[in-house]
This record gives sequence, C-alpha cells and structure tokens, in this order.
Amino acid sequence: MARRPLPRVLSSGGASITRGRAFARTAADSATDVLHPLITVTRGLRLLAGAARQKWAATPRDRRGHVLFVVAACVLGVALVPHGPVLAVVSVMGAAAWKGRARTPAKTGPDEAGAARLRSLYEALVPHFSVAEDPGPLFSHGGDWDKAFGSSYAFDDDGRLTRLQVTYPAYFPDGDPAARTRVEQVLDTKSGRGREYHFSWDEEGNRLLMTVLDPLPATIAAQRFVTAPGETVLGFTDADAVGRTVPVRDGDTTRDAAPVVWRTGSRSTEPHLLAVGQPGSGVTTLMRSLALQALQQGDLLVVEGAGTGEYACLSGRDGVLAVECGLSGALATLEWAAHETERRLIAANRARQAGHPEPEDVKRPLWILLDRPSALGHLAAAEGRPDPQELLQVPLRHGRAAGVTVVVADHFDALDALAETVRVHTRARAVLGP
Repeated sequence: MARRPLPRVLSSGGASITRGRAFARTAADSATDVLHPLITVTRGLRLLAGAARQKWAATPRDRRGHVLFVVAACVLGVALVPHGPVLAVVSVMGAAAWKGRARTPAKTGPDEAGAARLRSLYEALVPHFSVAEDPGPLFSHGGDWDKAFGSSYAFDDDGRLTRLQVTYPAYFPDGDPAARTRVEQVLDTKSGRGREYHFSWDEEGNRLLMTVLDPLPATIAAQRFVTAPGETVLGFTDADAVGRTVPVRDGDTTRDAAPVVWRTGSRSTEPHLLAVGQPGSGVTTLMRSLALQALQQGDLLVVEGAGTGEYACLSGRDGVLAVECGLSGALATLEWAAHETERRLIAANRARQAGHPEPEDVKRPLWILLDRPSALGHLAAAEGRPDPQELLQVPLRHGRAAGVTVVVADHFDALDALAETVRVHTRARAVLGP
C-alpha cells in the first residue's frame, strides 16, 4: 500500500502569519501607550507601599500605637473635610505617578574621549608598574585599564581629569621617593599641564589618589592681616590644608582665606627666613608684604641690593629706621644692626640679673630685610670691601634672644653667592614659582 504524503502548509499561509504577528505587535504597542499612565501609577503605588512597609518595620514596637493613632486621626480629618476623600485620592495618585515615573538611567563610565585619555594614561604607566617576571601583570601593554583605575575617576567640563585613583602592584617600590616622582611626573604630564596636583600614596592598600587642586587666590594685595603677636602671613593656601582663616580684603570685598603663617620671636623654631624665586615670581612683593606686617609691632631696616627703588614707598614711615640701596649705606646699616643686637642682648641680660622686666626698646621687634644680597656682594668684591652678608652673623645667630628677625631674598641663580651663615641660619624657607 502506498504511503500517503503528509499535509504541507500552503506557501500563502506564511504571509498571513507574518501579518498576524505584525498586527499583534502593533496592538501590544498601542495598548502599552494607552495603559502607560495606569502602569506608571501602579508602579508608584507599589513603591510607596514598599516604603511604607520599610518605615513601619523600622518603627519601634512601643511607638507603633502612637503612629496608628496619628494615621487614624489624619484619615478621620480627611473624611470630615468637604471633598476630602476626593482630594486625598488625587494626592495619592499624583504622588504615585511621580514616584513611578520612568527615570533616565545614570550615565556610567567615561565617554569615548575620556576612555581614550584613560587608555593613554594606562599605557604610559605600564613601564613603571610592571616587570617581566609578573605572571599576571596589572599593567601591560594592551591590557584592561578598568582593573587599574576602576571607577574612581572624574573629568571636568573640558574633558580633563580632576580625580584618579590608581591601584598598583605590591612590588612597586612606593617607599622610594625617586620612583614616586617618576610616576607623579607621568600623571602630571598626561593629565594636563598648567594645574597643580595633589598625590596621596596609600602604601598599605597599594593605591595612589591624584586630585586637582583649586587655583590659589592671586588677587589678595599686600595688607596688614589680623594675626596674633609674633605671627606673619607669608601667603595663602587651600582651605583644607590649615585649620584657621583670616579676614582679607580682596578687591572691594572682604572674605576669609586660609593663611600660611610664619611664627617669629623668642619661641620660634625658625626665627629667620630665606625667600627665593625666579625673576618676576613675586619675591619683592613678598618682602614688601612682610615689611608692612612688621611695622604693626616693630621697627624695620631695609637693604635693597638691586638698587631699583622697590622699597621707596616705605621711606619716611613710622618705624622704618632706614631704606638703603647703595653699598656704603648697606654696610653702615648692617653694622649698626649687629651692634644693636649685641646691645639688646646685654640689656636683657642685665635686666634679668637685676630681677627687672626687659626694657621696652629691647622687647620691640627689629626686622632686617635684605633683598638681593648677591648683587651687593659682587659690588663689594669689585671694590675690595667686605661682603654685607658677613655683618649678618650676629643678628642671625643671636636674633632669637634679642628680638631681631632677618629676612633674606634672592634669585635661584644667585644661591651659590649666599654666605654659609645665611644658608645655615635661615631655616624657614619660602620658594616662589612662576
């Protein structure tokens, strides 16, 4: 008996099935659009109910009775108010619709430009954080930067890094200052020049956190700051670097700023200051600011080696004993300062032996500001006269006990011309950049 063939689906039926699927999909999309408000409200009611359950579970048992009483009183009050139940239902529906609205998912990960910047930074760090003997290197050419950087990074509006945390292998010598410096230079170069970075090394966790510091204020002019006796403001720093602020005049306004304070006087650990910088970096401006603050409580001697008249504004002021620009005047002034230091020491010693307080002229601070001593030293050598820096030995060695403070300022290229006594005794240092 011959086998009968199985029935086959007609070729025209495939088109009908396709049209049926398209119709069902269209109907489902239309139903979703029509029921979208109901779906949103239902989702919101579910979230509100879940929040209410969590709140109820977190309420202590001894306070649940009070909560129920307050809820019942609210329900009764709404029921008694005209149109209260309708308004309550509308309010609940509105809250549910707001709670159940579709939220835009938060953007995760960097964009294409940010990923390229992180990839470039990762590749630049490979020579510093990898060795050939590591079987599973964290840093390798063509490797995954997500393992080293994770999600601890941030970019500014210009697409430059403002924060980055780097996880490095345990064998990296993070206790070696030279190795640290090489890594910091790479991060500084690849993250964008012209900004100041702060590097925090976590040696226990093998992590390095790089953050971009906000620009320091550059509009605060030299002025008399509100400080305690024996305190001098050298400049200003980040707000989280120190635990105090001082009011300052910034243009036409007054605001608080975080100061860098230098303490002088008999209890100071660094009673003398050396300030150095490149030409035009503001060393002379710093000296004028110190002079203005010193005149609040003491007397002032100024010796200017460059002879440009930068301190002519101080001439004739109360407390300014002399402002010298020439070699002869500088030698005479510094010789007088050395004798004055000795006189103060003798007077203070005699007063202590006699059981009397120190004389007022001895307790009044004396400031000696010497700007560009290297220029005066070259001029003195050419004329066969003594270097003015030699006359600073007594004020530098005994100035703490005599109430004498010495401030020396010069350029980087003239540091070798500073006398050994100046370099040894000026242990407070201020370095000014461009």
